[in-house]
Amino acid sequence: MLARLTIRDFAVITATELEFGGGMTVISGETGAGKSLLVDALGFLSGERADAAMVRHGSERAELQAEFTVGDAAAARAWLREQELDDGDACLLRRVLRADGGSRAWINGRMVTLAQLAELAGLLVEIHGQHAHQSLLSKPAQLVLLDNVGRHDALLANVASTAGDWRKLQREREVLTARGDVADRVALLQHQLQELERDPFGHDWLEPEAVADLATRHRRHANSAALLEATSAAGRRVLGDDETEGALAQVHAARTVLARVIEDEPRLADVDAMLDAAGIQLDEAAALLDRIRDDSQLDPAAFEQLDRQLARLHDLGRKHRVAPDALHEVRERIRDELAGLEHADQRLEELDRDMELARGDWQQAAAALTITRGKTAARLGKDVSRLMDELGMAGGLLKIDLEPQPGSTPDPHGAERVEFLVTANPDQPPRALRKVASGGELSRIALAIEVAALDGDGVPTMVFDEVDSGISGPVAAVVGRLLRQLGKRCQVMCVTHLPQVAAHGHRHYRVSKSADSGITQSALDTLDTQGRTEELARLLGGATVSEEARGAARKLLEDAATD
Repeated sequence: MLARLTIRDFAVITATELEFGGGMTVISGETGAGKSLLVDALGFLSGERADAAMVRHGSERAELQAEFTVGDAAAARAWLREQELDDGDACLLRRVLRADGGSRAWINGRMVTLAQLAELAGLLVEIHGQHAHQSLLSKPAQLVLLDNVGRHDALLANVASTAGDWRKLQREREVLTARGDVADRVALLQHQLQELERDPFGHDWLEPEAVADLATRHRRHANSAALLEATSAAGRRVLGDDETEGALAQVHAARTVLARVIEDEPRLADVDAMLDAAGIQLDEAAALLDRIRDDSQLDPAAFEQLDRQLARLHDLGRKHRVAPDALHEVRERIRDELAGLEHADQRLEELDRDMELARGDWQQAAAALTITRGKTAARLGKDVSRLMDELGMAGGLLKIDLEPQPGSTPDPHGAERVEFLVTANPDQPPRALRKVASGGELSRIALAIEVAALDGDGVPTMVFDEVDSGISGPVAAVVGRLLRQLGKRCQVMCVTHLPQVAAHGHRHYRVSKSADSGITQSALDTLDTQGRTEELARLLGGATVSEEARGAARKLLEDAATD
């Protein structure tokens, strides 16, 4: 339910803040005062395209903010949780329209896209009027309304479940058939696996450790000449040769020299220990250099074998578009796919059989839903047609047409879509509701549908803009009574110029326009009982309010209170 609406620098409104409650709220005012600006503001908060012309002249931006309570809006609460935008039972929509044509939107203080704003607003408020988006005109919304009116939840769940079972089987079949002919695919995979499992150089040759070891050995053999030269030169510097004394001999000589005076300086003992350790390290280094030099002997045959093996790995890697150390993953994927295809032909036969059974289950569930939808459509059409007659459209008719869906693919929404067909004149054939030309006529039809649907529409706030266009006294009283009746189920807001409608409101706002220093502004006032009497008298009698008009206004309020 809409709890508060704040408007700043929007059209001719400088700043206003309105609080709303349950039931029916009426908005009236003189022609041109801006009665529909509140509806326009809610429209922009519902995701309508930004219009720079709606920014008040001289201002940089217009700011609109609507605070809703969502305790009575289960669908909106679920949407907010799913989008991680929930904030308890409160929901704050905010939108800024800039004078340069840009706009931004927020939900509960977090910036969102216009599509998100529109999606959430569609679960909170529904606007019926000549210049606003009307969800009842769309076929999906009509189908949802019909199912809500008929309380088809269990039937819908069964249809959706059986359709889901069929689609799950279909996806599995698509995976199998997407590979082309199964026999050809198996032959290709077997050939690829044989290539990868061919083992000329070692059982685990595709494992990452084996590939890394191969690369290391290949690099060592490729650089064996340089290794021999380097290890030999290093060995000579450590051990020495016929011409030079090595580092190890020099360390030993240093210890011999220090031994003569070590007793005279205790700190030399530490130096001697360090030199002793250095000698040990040099001796071990010399031994390791010998082993490396022995391993680095030139072996052209071994290098050629390693080169062939490494080249083969790189060829396979290029073929499968992976690095050589990832070939073991390719091998495992091929093994897994082969295992899955081993009985593919048999599985395809099973899937075809299971899909036909699932299709039969769906057809049975969809047929039950179709029968129930037909009964609900007939009942709702009859109720709406009766209300259309009460609303001044004598002979008016609503027919709900169930249109079978083409094809046999199980649809989670059922086997048909619906189209609301209406005529306001008995001599005219019914046409699609979305093609009804008269805005006022369309608003009254929408009102009849909403009243007939009652609990069928889960949107907590209904806004009707000029639903009384083109009607007069007796019919206007009916409109007012129906709006008040609708207000018992949800929050209703109605922009009107007829006193017979306005009298049925639980609360009443009056919009007035004034000019200050050449600047036109609109203001909104909350009317008490006396103010409502004066406003209804003005609507009845025009600019000059007579005592007779006031008496008639009081009578309207008294009569409305008894409805």
